[in-house]
Amino acid sequence: MHKPFAVAAWLLALPVSAAVPQLQAPEEVRELLSSYLDLGEVNDATAQAAFERRVRREVASLLATEGYFSPEVVVSDAAGELLVEVRPGPRSLVGSVAIAFAGAIEPARREVLRSGWKLKTGKPFRQADWDDAKQSLLAELLAVDYAGGRLQDSAAEVDPEARRVDLRVVVEPGPRYRFGELTISGLKRYSPDLVERYNRSVTPGSDYREERLQAFQTALQDTPYFGSVIVSLDRDGQLGQGDSRDSGESAAATGDDRVTAPVRVQVRERAPYQVSLGAGYSTNTGARVEASYRSSDLLGRAWELNTGLRIEQLRQTAYADVFLPPDERRRRDGVGMAVQSSDIENLALDSYSVGATRVQQRGSVEQRLGVNWLEEKQTPQGAPTTTNRALTAQAGWTWRHAPEPLDPAQGIALQLQLGGGSKQLLSDQNFLRTYLRYSQGVALGASDGLLFRGELGVTFAPSRQGIPQDFLFRTGGSNSVRGYAYQSLGVPEGSAVVGGRYLMTMSAEYTHWITPSWGAAVFVDAGDAQDSRDAFSLALGYGLGARWKSPVGPLGLDLAYGQRDGQVRFDFSLAVPF
Repeated sequence: MHKPFAVAAWLLALPVSAAVPQLQAPEEVRELLSSYLDLGEVNDATAQAAFERRVRREVASLLATEGYFSPEVVVSDAAGELLVEVRPGPRSLVGSVAIAFAGAIEPARREVLRSGWKLKTGKPFRQADWDDAKQSLLAELLAVDYAGGRLQDSAAEVDPEARRVDLRVVVEPGPRYRFGELTISGLKRYSPDLVERYNRSVTPGSDYREERLQAFQTALQDTPYFGSVIVSLDRDGQLGQGDSRDSGESAAATGDDRVTAPVRVQVRERAPYQVSLGAGYSTNTGARVEASYRSSDLLGRAWELNTGLRIEQLRQTAYADVFLPPDERRRRDGVGMAVQSSDIENLALDSYSVGATRVQQRGSVEQRLGVNWLEEKQTPQGAPTTTNRALTAQAGWTWRHAPEPLDPAQGIALQLQLGGGSKQLLSDQNFLRTYLRYSQGVALGASDGLLFRGELGVTFAPSRQGIPQDFLFRTGGSNSVRGYAYQSLGVPEGSAVVGGRYLMTMSAEYTHWITPSWGAAVFVDAGDAQDSRDAFSLALGYGLGARWKSPVGPLGLDLAYGQRDGQVRFDFSLAVPF
């Protein structure tokens, strides 16, 4: 209709000589009237008469949207001050609700649509709720089969004396639809085959489902190739009931009354090259600067190149990775190399690696397979320098269930990694590394939540000698055991801390959200990394923190006490919990 409505009015006064009238109304409608009622100024008796007529008209219109259809408006002039008093009267409730269908639709589907109607009998009538109920009904219809459905008619019949509003809606479902072939527009650099590689939900000949179009659109938007994507059913290009380009059978022969319509894919290609510069700080590795270069069309083949240089106080990394588009089985292959130098907890490491990976999404499980060559020179302070080499086969599986991946209060994730090398295949030691990570958020009402994390790791080997640090374990720091320095929990060697063959960490955190974006947390962490199970002694850390739901993920500022060292540390983290 027009403006929003509330349920009462407060005062508005003004001397009949150019002042602003005062408004008086009950609290439940005061904000509505104060926001939208135009009181203006009244200068003389003629203007006051016109003012009274206009205010009564506007108050009636505004309060009707909140279900008040018989308000009283009293305008009085006391001591030269004009007062507008609004008495909204009783609120009307929803009486009968009639939902009719002007067209063929399955009886079971009719009942589902009727039972899902939001504005039930007995609820207070509000224009906003009435509009929302109609739009929700239409959206539910459009989601499955009936892409051309519409609201043919709707009416809200008001009986002010009975304080009752009877609702009537007529829905025209239209024909049922199924998907036809893709029609792709907007491509200049890339071929239509690239778009089709990301189509895992829209199959020509299958029944229309709006969620499948959205899934296809999201898959394309998540690629580096397109800046914007719109995927929709082209009902203007429909073939007719029961017709299909892929079948010579008629509707009469098959008994199928569905209309086949093409799926329109409109894309706008993203610039194929991007250079990024950045700076930041981490309590784990210190201040950093970085530069990266991305190309999404390497050699004109839609290969994705990511390369860059990251310089941190404790670690420096240069890398280059090339990823191919996915194949028909949703497998994505890549090759890469990295050179890294670090000095953390008096352990200096210099390494380079090259490898190949294959990533495949299997339902809600991401599978990652790879082969990697790593050569590493490690120099613990106060101990001899050694060089370790490993040719490894690796496999990993990650399962996530997170309605809101950036919300730590809900979701669960499990990650399993396996990797190993053999002396008979260019490695300096026989070993098998296993790693399991678990995280789960539990919502406790609208403003409270728990977050649990845990890690278990074992590297099966005769000893840790000859195994690169990437296949051993150290812990401590942000997102690990807070209250201890980054990777400070491990095996002493000289005056350095090196990786061990066993890892265990666990964490529990409670957060109370004071506002939608800011919260306070208390937590306790425990963990250790050792070279034998007998040497395990869990280091305990606990403390308080602040939380901010930033646009890129949850930001944590923690003050943690490490019980083993007797020190208080500040930890800063930005991470996706799932």
